[in-house]
Amino acid sequence: MTESSASKDQQHPLYNRDRPFINILLAQEATDYNLAELARLRIRYQGFPGARDIQNDLNKVLQRWGLTEAELFTKTRQLHDIGGIYKSRGKKDEEDWN
Repeated sequence: MTESSASKDQQHPLYNRDRPFINILLAQEATDYNLAELARLRIRYQGFPGARDIQNDLNKVLQRWGLTEAELFTKTRQLHDIGGIYKSRGKKDEEDWN
């Protein structure tokens, strides 16, 4: 007896938290912050066995912004080298990776 791949899909533990961010990315332009968010989310969902809608929407954002994944990661590495993308609220010199 064989199971379909959809029945093996898992629910990502951060799906409900990430879905609103992805909807925002779909509606907005490629700002520095949005590029960093897209890269962060692509890394999070890369190879995850589930959340297919999120993975598809992340691909749509990349296409809409005219980027390949390699170009996205190159740009975001440069942004992180400069710093300041994820500054924590109220804490000096500490990054917020939540």
